[in-house]
Amino acid sequence: MKRSIPRSLVSKAMNPPAGQDGGEGEKVSATQVPAAFKGAGSAWKAGALAQSQAAVEQGRAQLAEDILNGRHEISLAPDQVEDPIGSDRRDDWMEREAFQALLASIEANGQDTPIMVWPEDPDWRPDPLNPAAVEGVRFIMLTGRRRHAAARKLGLNLRAILAPPEKRSAGNTQFEMLFLRFRENEERENLSAFERLLAIGEMYETLRDAGERITAVAFASRLGVHESVVSRARAVFAAQDELLNTFKNVYEMSFGDLQKAMASLESKPKKPAKRAPPKLVAKRKIGSRNLSLISANGTLSIKAASVPLSQQKLEELSDLIADFLTRNKEEPPAG
Repeated sequence: MKRSIPRSLVSKAMNPPAGQDGGEGEKVSATQVPAAFKGAGSAWKAGALAQSQAAVEQGRAQLAEDILNGRHEISLAPDQVEDPIGSDRRDDWMEREAFQALLASIEANGQDTPIMVWPEDPDWRPDPLNPAAVEGVRFIMLTGRRRHAAARKLGLNLRAILAPPEKRSAGNTQFEMLFLRFRENEERENLSAFERLLAIGEMYETLRDAGERITAVAFASRLGVHESVVSRARAVFAAQDELLNTFKNVYEMSFGDLQKAMASLESKPKKPAKRAPPKLVAKRKIGSRNLSLISANGTLSIKAASVPLSQQKLEELSDLIADFLTRNKEEPPAG
């Protein structure tokens, strides 16, 4: 509660009645004001400053909390955002009319909806003195690839929010990233039948590769789709290369057309299958990240979520792998 000195008391202290120190009608000098009154203003001022400082610190702490929980936007340069999983769209999506329309809209009106990201460093926290200052901090792309590409082309900063903490700390971050990407595309712009089934199939196989035992029924419930969609999605994901090579209009196909296309592929005479060597898998846990190395049919695949690499870092990793393969190559039999 705000405190104040009654005006009458101040008047009496500064102008005492006749007969008191200072004489009748003579005002008392500042040095003659009682000590109780001289220190009161400074104390109240110091208290007000302390309260203001506490309010500022509390506001900063709340802002930092809001940023971490996706309740407050941050501004990011496009180069601060890495995209390890890429788009689930067709390869030429940036040349399509829909993206060109988005590019023109953002140039004319700005970015309407923030993209969703999470920090590359899982232990990152906003600066307590300036929570909104995120220059130089690296983030991972979750949703908003078209807006990110448009901002990069236009040289604009991005409006962004962080994904909820429970998503960032999930056991299978690769699946969560794929799931968020799928959900946004489902809600904001219709995927083609091929793109939709491909995305669902990729999510299912990601869980299987991570060792999670999940039935088609449970997975369908998790995504909110019918069980039959999951089986079709797995088939399309497995046959994606053959579909793309055989049917040039696969992205324009309806679900019915895709089903006929899959049936035509299955009816083709099959060449006798060579016995493939067993698939070998090695898995490691690096903090909250999953690393998988898969060797199948003479091909080595590496899967690691949330590991953005520059060209230089990728070259260094390639050198390490090349050196390992050189040192461990099988020598041809003698004679």
